[in-house]
Order: sequence, then structure tokens, then C-alpha cells
Amino acid sequence: MTGIMYEERLDVTFVAGLNIEVAPGAARDVRVRVSGEIDLSNASALRRTLLIALAAHRGDLFLDLQRVSFCDCSALNALLAVRRTALQAGRRLHITAAGRPVERLLQLTGTRTLFA
Repeated sequence: MTGIMYEERLDVTFVAGLNIEVAPGAARDVRVRVSGEIDLSNASALRRTLLIALAAHRGDLFLDLQRVSFCDCSALNALLAVRRTALQAGRRLHITAAGRPVERLLQLTGTRTLFA
């Protein structure tokens, strides 16, 4: 299994209309809840925070996107990049809840099953 190294501190992040809360889950998993809008201006902050969460925990990442009111392709690119990193480490990224904008993007791009 490949480890994930990341040098930043894990914390609650608020960037340009995006709130990201990270908390330990059951066993070694990590749970992340995101609210607000995810677009080109803050998708990199989402990716960075999710990578830090992966590095800080040894289990899967469970992502709640129920409170996301807008997301575009930059959000999807961030999620796919984090998913790839998780898979390389022998772990998974699960989307446990998604609001209408997220579900629509995942359905239109045929990527919903990648995050089950």
C-alpha cells in the first residue's frame, strides 16, 4: 500500500464561499462535509483539503456534498484527482450525500459510480 504525504495542517477550511469540515469517522476513516459553491476560484482549496484529510487518516474518505449549492467541472476535476490519489494508496473516496447540483454533474458526466 502506498502512503500519502502532505505537509499542511488539517483544519476546517473556509475559502471564497466554500466551507469544508473534516472529522474522524469510524475506525480509520475520515468524514468531510462541504457546503457552499465549488467553482474554479476554490476547487483547488477543496482538493488540497481532501488530500490533507487523506494524509491524516489511514482509511477511506467519506464526502457529504448535500449542502453544495453549485459545482462545475473544476469541482469534478478536484474530486477525480483526490479519488486517483486515494486509489493509489489502496483507499477510496465515497460520496455519501449529494445535492441536486452535484448529482446532476455526476450523472451528466457518467462519473457517479466512481464515487459509490
